[in-house]
Amino acid sequence: MRISAFALRNINGNFLNCCNRCYSQRNDCTKNAYSGFNNLEDALNLFNSMVHSRPLPPIRHFNKLLGQIVKMKHYSAAISLIRQLDLLGISRDDVKSDIYTITIAINCFCNLKRVDFGFSLLGKIMKLGYQPNIWTFNTLLRGLCIDGKLALAVRFFDEIVKKGFQPNLITYGTLINGLCKTGETRTAILFLKDMEEVGSCQPGVVVYNTIVDSLCKDKKVNEAFEIFSDMIEKGIMPTVVTYTSLIHGLCNLGQWKEVKILLSEMAGRNISPNAQTFNVLVDTLCKQGMLKEADEVLELMIQRGVEPDVVTYSTLMNGCCMLEKVDEARRVLELMNHRGVVPDVFTYSSLMKVYCLLGKVDEARRLLELMIQRGVEPNVVTFSALMNGYCMQGKVDEARRVLDLMASQGCQPNVFSYSILINGYGKSKRIEEALSCFRDIYQKGLIPNNVTYTTLIGGLCHVGRPLDALVFVDEMKAHGLTLDLVTCSTLLHGLCKSQHIDEALALFKMIEYSGLHSNIVLYNILIDGLCKAGKVDSANELYLSLPAKGLQPDIYSYTTVINGFCKEGRLKEATELFKKIEENGCVPNNCTYNVMLQGFLENNETEKGIEFLQVMVDNGFSAINCKKNLLANLLSDDRLDHSLKEVLQNCLGITWHCKPSKWKLWLWTG
Repeated sequence: MRISAFALRNINGNFLNCCNRCYSQRNDCTKNAYSGFNNLEDALNLFNSMVHSRPLPPIRHFNKLLGQIVKMKHYSAAISLIRQLDLLGISRDDVKSDIYTITIAINCFCNLKRVDFGFSLLGKIMKLGYQPNIWTFNTLLRGLCIDGKLALAVRFFDEIVKKGFQPNLITYGTLINGLCKTGETRTAILFLKDMEEVGSCQPGVVVYNTIVDSLCKDKKVNEAFEIFSDMIEKGIMPTVVTYTSLIHGLCNLGQWKEVKILLSEMAGRNISPNAQTFNVLVDTLCKQGMLKEADEVLELMIQRGVEPDVVTYSTLMNGCCMLEKVDEARRVLELMNHRGVVPDVFTYSSLMKVYCLLGKVDEARRLLELMIQRGVEPNVVTFSALMNGYCMQGKVDEARRVLDLMASQGCQPNVFSYSILINGYGKSKRIEEALSCFRDIYQKGLIPNNVTYTTLIGGLCHVGRPLDALVFVDEMKAHGLTLDLVTCSTLLHGLCKSQHIDEALALFKMIEYSGLHSNIVLYNILIDGLCKAGKVDSANELYLSLPAKGLQPDIYSYTTVINGFCKEGRLKEATELFKKIEENGCVPNNCTYNVMLQGFLENNETEKGIEFLQVMVDNGFSAINCKKNLLANLLSDDRLDHSLKEVLQNCLGITWHCKPSKWKLWLWTG
């Protein structure tokens, strides 16, 4: 970045006058100028006035200005200005970058996650003959932590100590904070103990709070209380932050009695809960479905003079939405507005999601319009929720219009948005439009993920094109994506359903060779496919192999094979397998009983069918899923007990919800 004439055109007169007056007098009046701007343009104007002043101000004044720019998080701009200073310093010794200037540049690179450039500047410090100080090292250490390079950060810390530099509170605090954020709390505790043992740099409450919070997030609350006790023994008094972390940990474990004790202890120490403390309570209560109690906490906040913020209300509203209590959620939104708290995009998005899940898409659309009217900018989550609502109702064209609206509003759709639309097209059997939408993803510079591919594969299988779907499996691999069980199950079911059993077997072998841990659902799909293809013996072999693969057959496995045996008239094998169900710790369900009953009746084993029907009724099951004509024939049999006839009459007199030929499909979608 270069300071151009554009930046000079609007030089603020107050800055220019102040700077010229101060610099011409060579005094420190410039100190007051650095607090005079609140945007980058003013800062650039001041920089330009400084470099054009004669005599030039000393480098320390430039450092102060650069420090202010960094505070505004304009890191790239600060680096550009430092480069200009370096060029100016080639001919002017009085404005050469000093160690503080270079440390500012290191800080900028670290915040931009280019800690490698920061270490290059450390070499520059040495080359210029400067001696790096602990602040320079702290900056680099923080950069490594920001970049998630904790192993390097620990090694760098050791090097600092070896070179004779004394770590200060910021050095330890930076490293401990970085370790805790990456789940390395054990290592962080070792550095805490190191601080205590060295003695020259005793940990303060911030360091203890960091570790206590990390342990609580890891659900190691007992260890967190041990650290809490240690800090009190050492005379370090806990703050509201300490107690809030502990309360959060206890809430996550459902230890409400201990939470009350801790709140009483806070009162005893004259520490008042803040909004964050109450928000933790509201959040946990909502997640556990305790809306009434969460509402009471909200009232308590107001009574104690702690004003609920947007997080409080949004959390409570999200809790209402999780329980699909739309009216309650709407009431919370109205309460927010009444108390002057402006709802944010998360608030509206939560309510919109539940509207869509309940099929109230028109309400969701009105809510979108309302948030735009109130100046709340919808994000990709908001628009995607509305798209999903329309797709769930089969209104894919409306969902497409929302996608176009999103783009026109400057909110770029993401892969998830396109996946929703592809799913909508697939379920509506508009597969060509789904494929076109998939191609749009690449044109927009996005990369499809597993969900996108699985959705498209599911759509192709839905319209009977599983062989076309196989092409996308190869494409997934070519793009470095790993097949997961959902993708494999979707494709395997599509191949079996379309009677492409050889391709299904080939896919299944590929899954096994890939090292993917197959689950019982995957095996059940193939067992069902083999039975439908008339390969009952192969299906039975696959069923028998399950224990050796570390899998236990479930009721769907048993029912599928029993049905296969019955279809081939192999009632003896079907009966033997039925008896094994309970022996192997499984329980037959209504479908299992109906399949077995239907097997007897279809194979003219009426007497055995009657006996089995009696067993069914005694066990509390109904013949509701058995074919009507078979039940009607059985009803005319004189050998049938009167009570069983009444059962059959009830079965024949009801509306049928599940065709017997579709029972397996129910298994996979149920």
